[in-house]
Amino acid sequence: MTDTVSVPATGASAAPAKPAAKPARPHFSSGPCAKPPGWSPEKLDTEVLGRSHRSKLGKARLQRAIDLTRELLQVPDTHRIGIVPGSDTGAVEMAMWSLLGARPVTLLAWESFGEGWVTDAVKQLKIEPNVLKAPYGEIVDLTQVSPEHDVIFTWNGTTSGVRVPNGDWIADNRAGLTIADATSAVFAMDLPWDKLDVVTFSWQKVLGGEGAHGVLILGPRAVERLESYTPAWPLPKIFRMTKGGKLIEGIFKGETINTPSMLAVEDAIFAMEWAESVGGLNGLIARSTANATALGRIVAARDWLDHLPADPAIRSNTSVCLKLVTDADAEAQGAMVKKMASLLEAEGAAFDIAGYRDAPAGLRIWCGATVDTADVEALGPWLDWAWEQVKPA
Repeated sequence: MTDTVSVPATGASAAPAKPAAKPARPHFSSGPCAKPPGWSPEKLDTEVLGRSHRSKLGKARLQRAIDLTRELLQVPDTHRIGIVPGSDTGAVEMAMWSLLGARPVTLLAWESFGEGWVTDAVKQLKIEPNVLKAPYGEIVDLTQVSPEHDVIFTWNGTTSGVRVPNGDWIADNRAGLTIADATSAVFAMDLPWDKLDVVTFSWQKVLGGEGAHGVLILGPRAVERLESYTPAWPLPKIFRMTKGGKLIEGIFKGETINTPSMLAVEDAIFAMEWAESVGGLNGLIARSTANATALGRIVAARDWLDHLPADPAIRSNTSVCLKLVTDADAEAQGAMVKKMASLLEAEGAAFDIAGYRDAPAGLRIWCGATVDTADVEALGPWLDWAWEQVKPA
């Protein structure tokens, strides 16, 4: 029988004084993430609301979202961009169910979402993939990935704070497809489009957009696979991207498979137009990097806090995952993290900073481009305040 865990008390001393200033926008959730600075619902274009998404106006706004995506991410004209159902998860599943089975498959997993793709491949598609795994905070040996295999991986592990350092490990003459779940990497990291055959993401991460919609980007090699290969398993309607052996081009021109939320589309358009105003992709990367650097300074100045990934070369600049430096066991650390997050939320100093439920106990602080660096800097004293109330005596 497990003993009841309680957060150790700090004794009879008075509670520490609260810091004088709070983050102006204490939104540090890793999804849905902070809205862009200056956002308000009144600023969204609502002309399309109440109209069919298949109307001339509806398709024009969907195409606007696709065009902005291409412009901001510098996606080459050779790649198709489509808005699909089911957030990033839906986009990854579309790719897996439609493309896998033609060649051997390698799956890379160093956090919960990568583990999820392994589970789906093994238990649902039953394809017996080669699986390379690493614990939270680490990454697999990327040189072990065969260019003969299709490979699926998370470019940035949202729940582990680990990112792929670059695309140098992906062979130019590969026979397999590279399928990258890049949902917390796009708009914050420079992706090598010539190395990536499929890229997926959702608006709710670095853009601070709304959930439920995914974006699927297909390179020419992925399109060739779709048009030359039919999976052995049946495909649900919302996964079907071909008809009569040819790509359904309309999906990538604003003719979505099912009905999208046009309000979410307008919200994404607003975010991407804001992104243009801060310097496009380079500006977004700079903002994310500045935020992660500011948080890094906070961590370096505290002996009770550290990065979950030990190697700086693979640390995320968006979903930054931290660990408590304490001798307390994992269960006690979990209780401390939960209490810290609760205290900070009650004060309006930080929202949603507890680590992901399947990850090791720790803090997870979003540093994507929609967060202001001044708010990250203001968070440091509040972390101290919360730690003082939960740390072991």
